[in-house]
Amino acid sequence: MVEARITVNGKEQPISPAAPHTTALDFLRERGLTGTKEGCAEGECGACSVLVARPGVNKPTDWVAVNACLVPAAALDGQEVITSEGLATPGAPGTPDTLHPVQEEMAVRGGSQCGYCTPGFICSMASEYYRPDRCAHGDADEAAKTVTDDKAHEVDGEHGPNGFDLHSLSGNLCRCTGYRPIRDAAFAVGEPTDEDPLAQRREQAPPEPVATEYTRDDKVFVRKNTLAETLQFLRERPDAVVVAGSTDFGVEVNIRSRRADCVVAIDRLAEMRELRVEDDYLEIGAALTLTEIERRLDGEVPLLAELFPQFASRLIRNSATFGGNLGTGSPIGDSPPVLLALEASVVLADADGERVVPLADYFTGYRQSVRRPDELIRAVRIPRPLAPVTGFHKIAKRRFDDISSVAVAFALDIEGGIVRTARIGLGGVAATPIRALATEAALEGKPWSAETVEAAAKVLRGEGTPMSDHRASSLYRSAMLGQSLLKLHAQTTEAVSS
Repeated sequence: MVEARITVNGKEQPISPAAPHTTALDFLRERGLTGTKEGCAEGECGACSVLVARPGVNKPTDWVAVNACLVPAAALDGQEVITSEGLATPGAPGTPDTLHPVQEEMAVRGGSQCGYCTPGFICSMASEYYRPDRCAHGDADEAAKTVTDDKAHEVDGEHGPNGFDLHSLSGNLCRCTGYRPIRDAAFAVGEPTDEDPLAQRREQAPPEPVATEYTRDDKVFVRKNTLAETLQFLRERPDAVVVAGSTDFGVEVNIRSRRADCVVAIDRLAEMRELRVEDDYLEIGAALTLTEIERRLDGEVPLLAELFPQFASRLIRNSATFGGNLGTGSPIGDSPPVLLALEASVVLADADGERVVPLADYFTGYRQSVRRPDELIRAVRIPRPLAPVTGFHKIAKRRFDDISSVAVAFALDIEGGIVRTARIGLGGVAATPIRALATEAALEGKPWSAETVEAAAKVLRGEGTPMSDHRASSLYRSAMLGQSLLKLHAQTTEAVSS
C-alpha cells in the first residue's frame, strides 16, 4: 500500500504520523498553515475552510470549499488542497507575494478587522470566484469599480454584477468586521485571468481516487477501490463507521471525542456517484454531494431545488450527501421529509446484491432503520412523473444555516381543481421522519379550496407526536404544521387556477 499523502499548496505532505481521526484542520495547522482556524469545530463558522480539487460539473475540476474541521485528513489521501496561504503568487526572493484578487479586494475594501475569520472567508470566496458558470450581468468590471454600501450594483440582493452568489459565504461567520465590506469585496472581484494557475487547473481532471488503508494505534481508516470491495469489507467488519462527507461524524469526533476503531470512506466510489434520469424514475447516487446534485439537476426536481438553499450552508452542502443524511436516521434531517413527499425509495446494497425499500418503510425508530450493518445506501430513487404542485417549509430560528424545528414537504397532483394525490413528509414531529397519512387522506379527492385546506390543516396539526425542547414547544410545532398547509394553499392557489 502506497504511503498516504496529500498535496497541499502544490507540495506533497505525508499524512503520517497523524492518527486516523485527525482532522484536516489539525493536520494543516501542525504543518504551520495556521491561516486555517478552528472556530466552532462543528462546521458552522467557516473559519477552517480550504479548497479541494473535486470532479467538476461544468469543467473537469472544480475548486470546492469544505470545512477542514470536519473532514479527516486521511479522507484527503491522494487529493489536492489549497489553503489561504496557497492563493497568493510567490514573489521573487526579497519581494512580497502578489495577493490573489480575492485577497486584494478584501484588503482594499476593509473586509478584515481582527482577521480571525478572514482566511476562511477568502477560501469560500475563492471557490465562488473560480465557479465556471458564474455569469456577469452587464458591464460587471465597470460596476465593480463603484460598488458601495447603497446596493446600487446588486442584481437581486444576493447576487452581484459579477454573478457572485452571496450564499457561497453562508457558512462563514464574522463577528467584528460586519458583512457590508465583505459583500463589497465579493461583488467587486472580476474574472480569473488566463494566466491564473488555479483557473488553468480546472481544465484538467482532478486526482483519481486512491485506495487507502491508514493504520495508527490499532485504529484504521479505509477506502476501497470499488463498491464490491467495500461491501465485502463491511461484511467482515460490521463495526466499521461509514463516512462520506463526514459532516455528522466530524462533529462526533470533535465535540464528543469519538475515536472509531475502523472508518470506511465511500465518498469516492464511482458506483455511488452516478445520477441517472430514466423515463419512470430518477436515481441519485448516495455519495454525490448536495452541491453536485443541485448543479447537475439544475431545477429539474423543483422540490429538491427548494430544499437545497435551506439545507445548512454551501460549505456543508459541498460535502454532505443524501446517503449520509438518511443513514444517520435523524428525525430533524432536512432531506427525509422532501424525499418522503417525493415517494422516494432507497437502494440498499450488500455483498450479495441489492434491495429497494420505500423510504416510508425505511425508518423503524429513533436513529434506527431497516439497513443492516453490512449494507450501504447505494442510491436514492425518485419515481417520475413528478407531482406538479410542491413546497418545502422549514421552520427554524434562522432563515438559513440552522437546524429545523419543523420541516414540511408537499407534493400534490391537482387536476381540474381536485386533489388527485397528496404526499406530505414531516420532520421534527416524531422519533422518525414520517408521512402525514391522515392529512393526505383528508385532501385526496377533495377540491383544492379554502374549506378543504382549513379542514385538512386541523388534521395536520394532530400528526406525529411533537415534543418540547430548546428549539420549540410541542404546541408550536403542531401549530406550524397546520399553518404550513395554509401557506402552501395561499402560495399555489393562483398558479393552480391558471
